[in-house]
Amino acid sequence: MPDCDEALSQQTDAGTEVGAGTGAGTELRSGESPAFVLSRGLVLLFAVACGAAVANVYFSQPLLVTMGHDLGMSPALVGSVVTLTQVGYGLGLFFLVPLGDVTDRRRLIVAQLLLLVVALTVVAAARTAVILLAGMAATGLLAVVTQTLVAFAASLAPPAGRGRVVGLVTSGVVTGILLARTASGLLADLAGWRSVYLASASLTALLALVLYRVLPRHSSDVAPATLSYGQLLRSTITLFARERLLRLRALFGLLIFAAFSTLWSSVALPLSEAPYFLSHSAIGALGLIGVAGALAATVAGRLNDGGHSRRTTGIALALLAASWLPLAFTRSSLWALFAGVILLDLAVQAVHVTNQSLIYALHPDAGSRLIGGYMVFYSIGSATGAIAATSLYTVAGWGAVCALGAAFSCLGLVLWAFTRPPSSFKAGTRHEPSAEADHFWRGGVQP
Repeated sequence: MPDCDEALSQQTDAGTEVGAGTGAGTELRSGESPAFVLSRGLVLLFAVACGAAVANVYFSQPLLVTMGHDLGMSPALVGSVVTLTQVGYGLGLFFLVPLGDVTDRRRLIVAQLLLLVVALTVVAAARTAVILLAGMAATGLLAVVTQTLVAFAASLAPPAGRGRVVGLVTSGVVTGILLARTASGLLADLAGWRSVYLASASLTALLALVLYRVLPRHSSDVAPATLSYGQLLRSTITLFARERLLRLRALFGLLIFAAFSTLWSSVALPLSEAPYFLSHSAIGALGLIGVAGALAATVAGRLNDGGHSRRTTGIALALLAASWLPLAFTRSSLWALFAGVILLDLAVQAVHVTNQSLIYALHPDAGSRLIGGYMVFYSIGSATGAIAATSLYTVAGWGAVCALGAAFSCLGLVLWAFTRPPSSFKAGTRHEPSAEADHFWRGGVQP
């Protein structure tokens, strides 16, 4: 954290004083233009809000059997709870996140959070499968506020420290994803599965109030674009057609999150069977081990600021492929499972933070569209991994699931190996993210 504060403080002009305020952030005035300087408190608030929002997508995974029994749902229908949530999330990434480039981001974030409160309340009160599934789809759709928050934090950060800020905020996303299973399993064992969504609705409402009070309307250096909604959506597609870096990093995102989802969507299956027979809360506690991935998020952000994005990506993808070896021994050793979980989460988050830092630097004025478009591939990868892993486990067992995860990981490593930089690029050379993006924009190879 101190290093992050030091980088962020460089954004302040000479002679400008940063008031104490609430610790969340400070608005400065230079002529007629307001500037907003991030503080550690606001970065932490971004991280907490991101984690709380994205957790709603994953709360249901340890609860599917209990939900099915309570509402009389068939196994196939219960499985659609996760699928519809992910579909909703994917739609939100394309149709809602880009709005951050053309509207007041503070109001957009608060509005999405308040609507999310409504969706969570619907889920908690559902008495039929139809209402539950509709509520889960709406929850996934609105949980994309996480990516609006990430883009907002990136826009407020100084360029030299952007990777660190994205890494710190993403650490909140990682923690939310992984602790979602722990929290939902524990609450379900104590007070039933509905209490999970009531508690989340209460926390989301509180965060909406706090964020409305402390967030600025826009970033200090980028004015909202003046585009119609149709133009906004078309420009997202145009960015993919024009920017090779975005396409390549989106493919990395798809493959790493397919591997991530392969593990986390299916690991409860062998753990709930012989010889373990673990409870909801015990299976959910596995997420505590995976929180080590949050460490990778912050470190990867620092490495990216130092110009080591390619090296970080390659090492992380190699670790991701290697993680499936200990994971293959899950049925005979929980220690092997723990080691594999740590390796996998470290690797996924390192690549993820590097991806986001690089693509945002392409066009800061289109940050929401870039990150939203990139995350569509994340959602596709997550859904692909979940569907393939659970189906494969039924017919071929845990070993086949691990082979699937390893295949996704090795594909990512092969893709990295075949996108080498030109001979003039030397390993370890320091480059700013904007310089790497500019190099790629001109038709170079992945830095």
